[in-house]
Amino acid sequence: MEKKRNTDLGRRAFLRRLGIGAGSAVAMIALEPFDALARTTRPFIVPGKDDEPIRMTYRVQHGSNKQVSLLGFGMMRLPNNQEQVNEMVDYAIAHGVNYFDTAPMYMGGNSEVLTGNALARHPREKFLVATKMSNQGPNLWDFDKAKEMYLKSFERLKVDYIDYYLLHGIGGGGVDNLKSRFLDNGLLDFLLAERKAGRIRHLGFSYHGDVSAFDWLLDRQEEYHWDFVQIQMNYLDWRHASIRGGRRHDADAEYLYNKCEKTGVQCVVMEPLRGGALSRVAAEVEQELRAVRPDDSMARWAFRWVGSHPNILTTLSGMNRMEHVVENIETFSPLDPCTDSENTLLAKIADQVAGVPTIPCTTCEYCMPCPYGVNIPGNFAYYNEAVHQKVVPLPERGAADFAQRHQQFVDGFKKALPDEKTWARRCQDCEECLSKCPQQIRIPNQLARIVETLRG
Repeated sequence: MEKKRNTDLGRRAFLRRLGIGAGSAVAMIALEPFDALARTTRPFIVPGKDDEPIRMTYRVQHGSNKQVSLLGFGMMRLPNNQEQVNEMVDYAIAHGVNYFDTAPMYMGGNSEVLTGNALARHPREKFLVATKMSNQGPNLWDFDKAKEMYLKSFERLKVDYIDYYLLHGIGGGGVDNLKSRFLDNGLLDFLLAERKAGRIRHLGFSYHGDVSAFDWLLDRQEEYHWDFVQIQMNYLDWRHASIRGGRRHDADAEYLYNKCEKTGVQCVVMEPLRGGALSRVAAEVEQELRAVRPDDSMARWAFRWVGSHPNILTTLSGMNRMEHVVENIETFSPLDPCTDSENTLLAKIADQVAGVPTIPCTTCEYCMPCPYGVNIPGNFAYYNEAVHQKVVPLPERGAADFAQRHQQFVDGFKKALPDEKTWARRCQDCEECLSKCPQQIRIPNQLARIVETLRG
């Protein structure tokens, strides 16, 4: 279907077009396994509605032979509107997306509620749902509290089994933290037993931070038999993750991916756009990429790069608007893998971008709320945009363009963050945010950088 026609459909016409009503469902056809880069696909068709088949690319889950859409729907940044979520989920399922990722901590638990309500309107075999054990805080290390969180996910998602369950965000605090959260309290043994009982179909973990925890779990693959691992991977973090933001223990995505592949564990990818940063690249980078593929968005370049790796099971995109859903489905229907020359070009661009002094924030909002009201992701997003627009770093005082560039930064900051109560200067250096940040950003230090730039 044409993109414009999809996005212009009204709600009733939209649902009628897809053939989705209160008691109807979209048919899926059986699929054969695909080759390493998933070039071979078969169509998902809305019977009697679409003349042209829609082609989604799939990967095969090791062991179970489940067909998993290479595009996964990340439910972290949903609109807080059930009708809008329903429409996006309906469109995604109708066009072959079957992997939906959420967590108890997303939107204060409301993400699981919105996701569960939307998916419950479809036959259970049409979707795979992923959620997590989000027991990051010490107050949640108690087994009974963690088990309560686990059972609450079933209730919110309206399911009697969970397809993909993750130990959420291992790595922060290293191996000691990992053992406190999952081993010393018997929680991992419980989750392994739940997988054996079938209430969890696939068990894995997501990783940020100290690579020793990542290595510790994968090195015990013969004991735990991880079904998948979720890693942050994009063409910038492939070889530059460990130096961006000064994260001493972090590992590049290349290391994480290769270790998973050698261990025989498939990867689920988060942050393929690095919090949207790779969809908003500098003008000269966009010009260079459009010279090769004039019609491709910057997001499509990033998704194609991730999907070109054969050990990727699915690529999560945090979609919160219908136009995101439509465009991303087009990218993966089917995926057009990157060529060798395109990979070389992206590697060169990554080397260039890695030297740009941005703050490695992905706007996940795990650091929020700030007890002093600072909009941490908003401050960082504006600063990074100013870097891309070459407003900062500021020239030396006394330079001919210093006053102009400084005023441009200040004016843009006030426009982006009109409420002074959310400004970086309100940071009291309490460090409550530090343990929450999966990117291990020294948040107070970076906020201080913004304050200094505003002062000029």
